[in-house]
Amino acid sequence: MRTSQRGSEGQKYALISDEDDSDFWGFAHEAQRLFTPPPDEEGARRVHLEGCLPQGGLRESIDHVGGHRAMAGNAWLALLDGDGATMGSYCVYEVTVVDVKPSTRGTGLVDLTVTLWCEDTLPGAERGWDLVRTGHLNRTGMWHALAPQERRAWLSVALWSRTYRRQGKPDAPAGQVFAFDGRHIVEEDSFYCAIGEAVNGPGGYFGWNLDALDDCLCGGWGANAPFTLHWESSAESRARLVERVPAGDREVTVFDLILKIFEERGVSVILE
Repeated sequence: MRTSQRGSEGQKYALISDEDDSDFWGFAHEAQRLFTPPPDEEGARRVHLEGCLPQGGLRESIDHVGGHRAMAGNAWLALLDGDGATMGSYCVYEVTVVDVKPSTRGTGLVDLTVTLWCEDTLPGAERGWDLVRTGHLNRTGMWHALAPQERRAWLSVALWSRTYRRQGKPDAPAGQVFAFDGRHIVEEDSFYCAIGEAVNGPGGYFGWNLDALDDCLCGGWGANAPFTLHWESSAESRARLVERVPAGDREVTVFDLILKIFEERGVSVILE
């Protein structure tokens, strides 16, 4: 999402139509329940947008609550830093206003309840965004204590915030040496947390599935191959990355397939 609009202090979210970049829908101070699972797998999320000054298509839909024209449409929902700049964004579908009331956050503001569809706002991701927003995603190993579902959410924030956090920083040149500790790798997602951090620093992204890892090794994601990877405590990682996955006409472990992907992309892996 790109917009020249900038939020004021305390405004964490912005909405703009996915169909018309000039159709800005306004800011919100909070988006409660955005990262809460929907009632069921087939259900829409019910999100409370607090402290809004609706504009454009969103403002028009407020006049039609209860009718079919209450659906404003599809939009980009941007997450803003303390200066009002976009950190990352999600595409949200069929945004529909179901309730509106005056807000306690300021004169002339309203609180909207909307329904929307979005598969990417994973439960637990809000903590990661708060760390990015406050500048506290600044040390390695912050993901070590996360539960399995939280690691997936951590990776999603790493993915969607990568452009903002890199700020145009170029890839590391070919020939670099990266090291990461395999002691905290307990399954596949924790591997991606570790490799992302090794290449791009705290909260860094370098893939969150095998295909994405392969894409990252083609350049543009923090490092240019060929490079060298020191995999410390690799025996512990090998013992844990044992899930078998298809590889051509046979099955191999995730650990072995990762090594194969590295080899094919010119990465020299030193198992330690």
